[in-house]
Amino acid sequence: MTTLAWPDSPLRAAGHTPSLPPASQADYRAMPSPAELLRSLPQSARAAQSVNAGRAAVKRVLSGQDPRWLVVIGPCSIHDPRAGLDYASRLAELAAELDDTLLIVMRAYFEKPRTSVGWKGLINDPYLDDSCCMDEGMHIARRFLLAAAERGLPLAGEALDPLSPLYLADLYSWTAIGARTTESQIHRELASALDSAVGFKNSTDGTLDAALNAIVSASSPHAFLGMDHAGQVAVVNSRGNPHGHLVLRGGGGRPNYDSVSIALAEQALKKRDIPPVIMVDCAHGNSWKNHALQPMVLADAVSQIVHGNRSIRAFMLESFIEGGNQPIPADLSQLRYGCSITDPCVDWDTTARILRETRAKLRPLMGN
Repeated sequence: MTTLAWPDSPLRAAGHTPSLPPASQADYRAMPSPAELLRSLPQSARAAQSVNAGRAAVKRVLSGQDPRWLVVIGPCSIHDPRAGLDYASRLAELAAELDDTLLIVMRAYFEKPRTSVGWKGLINDPYLDDSCCMDEGMHIARRFLLAAAERGLPLAGEALDPLSPLYLADLYSWTAIGARTTESQIHRELASALDSAVGFKNSTDGTLDAALNAIVSASSPHAFLGMDHAGQVAVVNSRGNPHGHLVLRGGGGRPNYDSVSIALAEQALKKRDIPPVIMVDCAHGNSWKNHALQPMVLADAVSQIVHGNRSIRAFMLESFIEGGNQPIPADLSQLRYGCSITDPCVDWDTTARILRETRAKLRPLMGN
């Protein structure tokens, strides 16, 4: 057996410590390790029960073992923890009411991908002032997740920065890989190591290939560079995640939740030997980022199920206390309570109405 080696590498010299090049374009600021944050903000018994039960239920729904439908719903992003927990309390009550038909999981997103520049989320800039106190942002995000989980709500997040899951992933029951990162090898490898089910969104141009390749890739074991909970750079050996699935979010100037698009997605999944499990994202490209259209997208997808579709197992909606969205004002005291500062959201009253309507339409199909 031939062993590949580089025998004259200076790194083989005993006691050699390689020097680092000067960072002319960057400064470095220390972060607490994931282990330090988890020690200071550990899971409570109630939060752990909510997370574990949520993970198991999501996987059962997506596999068809549980006849309910998954609904991932909540603010486009959390910027005000007080308003976010107000929403979480309302959603927890509604989730209990509709639990016989719908498994409701709250969106608790703290990182926002940007096409160019803009506010990158609560972790990156928790005080909305470009101070970028990420250590405090991570602390605030974990406190929020603990408080929401203790209300009995399963939680959903987007894996954007590859290190953030070490701080937060133990509190998520469902994870998204976004349209801009589905093609990224790093994010596919990351997904292969997560304990939660992972939804891969189709690309921003509306094509499915990147998401389908990601589902296959993430289901396989990988070895990749990462970081352990102590903050040490490490080789991560993942076992693969068998719970990847397709999220249709529209793109390329057209939606893809209609029956023809769903049929084409089913064919593409079958061709790749991927289980025909689809989540319809009612926001983003499917609603042209017009929150008033989200209820129509949901109603159309539900109608397809009523008329015999069995591949649509889940829905995603962006919802908050107040409808629409708002820019970040120079005077932060002028922020409207419970209104998104990123994508526009459906208001709470509309949220409760359309979810009750969805439950009424789907309840007769339970077990069919």
